[in-house]
Amino acid sequence: MSDPAGFAAARPPERPDALAGLNAAQREAVLITEGPLLVLSGAGSGKTRVLTARLAHILTQRLAYPSQILAVTFTNKAAREMQERVAALLGGPAPSLWLGTFHAMAARMLRRHAERVGLKPNFTILDTDDQLRLLKQGMQGLKLDEKRFPPRALGAAIERWKDRGLTPDKLPPEEAQAIAEGKAARLYALYQERLLALNACDFGDLMLHCLGLLTAAADVREAFQNRFRYILVDEYQDTNVAQYLWLRLLAQKSRNLCCVGDDDQSIYRWRGAEVGNILRFERDFPGAAVIRLEQNYRSTPHILGAASGLIAHNAGRLGKTLWTAAEGGEKVRLTGLWDGAEEARAVGEAIETFQRQGSSLSEIAILVRAGFQTREFEERFIVLGLPYRVIGGPRFYERAEIRDAIAYLRLVAQGDDDLAFERIVNQPKRGLGPASLLALRQQAQRDGIPLSAAAAAPAAGGGLKPKARGTLARFLGDIARWRDLMAASPPGALLQTVLEESGYADMWRQDKSIEAPGRLESLKELVAAVEDFATIESFLEHVSLVMEIAARPDEDLVSLMTLHAAKGLEFDTVFLPGWEEGLFPHPRALEEAGAAGLEEERRLAYVGITRARQRCLISFAANRRVYNQWQSSLQSRFVDELPEAHVERQGEPGLALGHYAIGGAAARDPSLAADRFDYARWAQSGVGLRSRGAAPAPALTTESEASPFPLGSRIFHEKFGYGRVMAAEGDRLEIEFEKAGRKKVVDRFVKPA
Repeated sequence: MSDPAGFAAARPPERPDALAGLNAAQREAVLITEGPLLVLSGAGSGKTRVLTARLAHILTQRLAYPSQILAVTFTNKAAREMQERVAALLGGPAPSLWLGTFHAMAARMLRRHAERVGLKPNFTILDTDDQLRLLKQGMQGLKLDEKRFPPRALGAAIERWKDRGLTPDKLPPEEAQAIAEGKAARLYALYQERLLALNACDFGDLMLHCLGLLTAAADVREAFQNRFRYILVDEYQDTNVAQYLWLRLLAQKSRNLCCVGDDDQSIYRWRGAEVGNILRFERDFPGAAVIRLEQNYRSTPHILGAASGLIAHNAGRLGKTLWTAAEGGEKVRLTGLWDGAEEARAVGEAIETFQRQGSSLSEIAILVRAGFQTREFEERFIVLGLPYRVIGGPRFYERAEIRDAIAYLRLVAQGDDDLAFERIVNQPKRGLGPASLLALRQQAQRDGIPLSAAAAAPAAGGGLKPKARGTLARFLGDIARWRDLMAASPPGALLQTVLEESGYADMWRQDKSIEAPGRLESLKELVAAVEDFATIESFLEHVSLVMEIAARPDEDLVSLMTLHAAKGLEFDTVFLPGWEEGLFPHPRALEEAGAAGLEEERRLAYVGITRARQRCLISFAANRRVYNQWQSSLQSRFVDELPEAHVERQGEPGLALGHYAIGGAAARDPSLAADRFDYARWAQSGVGLRSRGAAPAPALTTESEASPFPLGSRIFHEKFGYGRVMAAEGDRLEIEFEKAGRKKVVDRFVKPA
């Protein structure tokens, strides 16, 4: 066997032991080199170590040259990690190795044979903005109204088709007819034609073109089948249909396909992932070996026991049970609380307790099911001075839709705010193009006046057309009307009015993109946040403080993220709030996919629990304000599915939570009998749940039934906590809060303590 360039450099002078430190199952996964192999790797079981050891073993045993190995991952981070580990085992890099993401490997393959699919080797890969621009051109040709058929929604539909390996001529008729007045197939075809004309493709095309190439060109298919003696795949449970078909075609000759994955961690169905790919592996590849990596090196026995007991309720799984050689550890803490604000306080004070005990904030994470949940925690951390970061997305007040809404409030409160004016004068679209805005800015600069004043001037910009002047006049009239409402309307009601009358909320309702529902949820959460303040001015001052604190650099930060974003991460302490029906499992998942959706939601819960190394704290609330509406909540069905042997239940004395009631706590632990629940003890002591059958707690309301609060009376505010009334004027109270300092609030947002 000749030695191609790069192999000699890849093999170190002394052969490393790729098997060193592996357990029996991991060694077996490395040593079975011939034939199809499925490695079911549970959370924290060392799958990356197995993949890299297998790759190194193949090379050090000279079973293949680096150029004969294809190793694919889902993220650039995973690819870099594998490259570094392989280099460490081999004593140097293997440059000719085909190792990278699916898209990177497909692009590499496609550039070698671009002409076969109508492209040139130097083709361009378009970003999202360019894709949308091209799609809009096609929509104009087909006379499709962008307001009725949002381009992002149509782009998402095309992306889903590409993920399934469907070209325009292969679309199911019923799907094509159901979208864009039956013009979806034609739009898709026009879009693809335009891409080819521009010598360009989008990310979906990388896999789609490769799939078409391998299917239609027998010589190319055979060349790649002969090249790749070994194929290794990471996170196989997350593959879509196109990726699955691509891998099957490449592995037909050697059949040396090793797929590593965990069917219990398949949580990306909404992104095109098909859990069936891993579930039917043995049927697709007869004679395949299946190895289960069940020894966990991350979590305590109780955490693993809770996670395994929960996921066992899924029917669609291959089955495995995680275990660990470690002993001891805390049980999973399950806590019921009155409401979402109480939950945020509990989490915040528990974190402070852990911090005092020596825990690093960077080893603490809060994992939520829905993005809107982060707001209450962010607000609480600001009050406590706990530094944090939001992973996988911006902080609440940094989100584009929140900045837009706040810009509206800024302009209503202060008409001279040019930055706010520029941000929202054409948001939503009002027909004011760049030329109109430039003319307006030029006039404002010439006259030394704010943009709003320039827009109101009789000669408004000189160069402005009558239509633009009319648009500006209506916009300014709206701002003036909302300003008049400030004195009479509560801040939350005012913001709701602004969002509706401006058309901003409706803009997102009409948007069919995947991000639109989340943006609407954020806006509803903002309305709820604004209601906590007596005036718009006090809210805007609060936001300024939040942004100032957010800008401070600090390395030791609590992590806030969604459960989806937490995949692949691990922390010493994990909080899992909001385990309630109507939130988790998420109703949208149940509506769209029924039983399959429920199983994916349960897998998501499993992923959340298994992120924890030492502590896992789950919480649910009897009442929660969701999108500015208070609702009573039953604890999630997942709570009932947690095995009792691994769970410690606790909660406030006398609290009725759905069909569970927590009581008798003060009798068992006198420290809990104080008028304020000791949240720090959440991390220290257990309080048992009483029997089922208690009456559910009444829903909280936003209306106070109390008479005017006397001076000195002790009250409770859902956001700021406990405090005393220092002054009162009408329905406005000035309160000295124990944690948040002195605030002015409307009396309907407080209750006697």
